[in-house]
Amino acid sequence: MAEALLRAVDLHSYYGLSHVLRGVSFTVSGGETIGLMGRNGMGKTTLIRSMLGHVKPRAGGVLVRGKPMTGAAPYLVAREGIAYVPEGRGIFPNLSVRENLLMPARAGRDGRRDWDYQRVLATFPRLSERLNHGGGQLSGGEQQMLTIGRALMTNPDLLILDEATEGLAPLIAREIWHILSEIRASGMATVIVDKNYRAVASIADRVVVLVKGRVVFDDDARMLSGRGETMQQHLGV
Repeated sequence: MAEALLRAVDLHSYYGLSHVLRGVSFTVSGGETIGLMGRNGMGKTTLIRSMLGHVKPRAGGVLVRGKPMTGAAPYLVAREGIAYVPEGRGIFPNLSVRENLLMPARAGRDGRRDWDYQRVLATFPRLSERLNHGGGQLSGGEQQMLTIGRALMTNPDLLILDEATEGLAPLIAREIWHILSEIRASGMATVIVDKNYRAVASIADRVVVLVKGRVVFDDDARMLSGRGETMQQHLGV
């Protein structure tokens, strides 16, 4: 069985008095692609942020490679080979595309540099045409490519994408899905949050569905298509 890169055990997280996560357990193993799904407000982003140190759970635990890291600072989690593409992208608008990419560049935990500057530009040719543009001058789709490219420059073992194609034109969204397929084929573990359940299920090994802060489905992605009642009740499709 592949090593568990990231594991959440019975997490309970709050925003003020609002009890968002209600005993969520979640595991990502090496090389595994997981689709994290659910309607808006069901706890997907809170789960990610709780595992990565942006939200401190009130109960439960987070382990990275088997090491307890509940509530650890986000930069410490990142050092363990986990890269995060947040909802809203979070690029540096006053830095150029080149600077956004080169600033985080580093080897992976084992010294790998599979994803270097040239490979990222080859993967995202649109960015190579805009290297001197400020991050804030890019279109939404280009900003998403830049954010993914920036994350890849850290040579992570696990890439987590929150709302991978939200707000993007269909043509750009298809391009992003193609790129995510290439990343999956490279052997990198990924967690993908997106409203396009068909695209998520087509690329994922396993799908986890959250409803009101609880896991209601956790199974092989191929099983989801046969669970029409699950999709209708919990995903609205």
